[in-house]
Amino acid sequence: QVQLVESGGGLAQAGGSLRLSCLASGRTFVGSTMGWFRQAPGKDRIFVAGIEWSGITRYSDSAKGRFAISRDRAKNTLYLQMNALKPEDMAVYYCVARRGDIKDEGQLYDYWGQGTQVTVAS
Repeated sequence: QVQLVESGGGLAQAGGSLRLSCLASGRTFVGSTMGWFRQAPGKDRIFVAGIEWSGITRYSDSAKGRFAISRDRAKNTLYLQMNALKPEDMAVYYCVARRGDIKDEGQLYDYWGQGTQVTVAS
């Protein structure tokens, strides 16, 4: 059974940092693209960042320059370093995975984690 388990969410002050982690298990993710989506209350789930097996990355405009996505292939773990946090970054963050290249449509991802809450205090 495929599992994506996020951790690292919590409370941060505006301007602060958090690092999210996502441990993938249950199948091989060799060759897979992984990424992060987020959903704020009352809003749609939106793409934040993605990373292909080759290391190619893509970010949303809001994440560019502040967030950094990375993965440890040996540990099957995905990371999202979030710096200069803003109140509008507050959301539930989801780890995702799919075969193929990065997509910013959530329905194109095969696997989703349960999410981790990020709260940013102004």
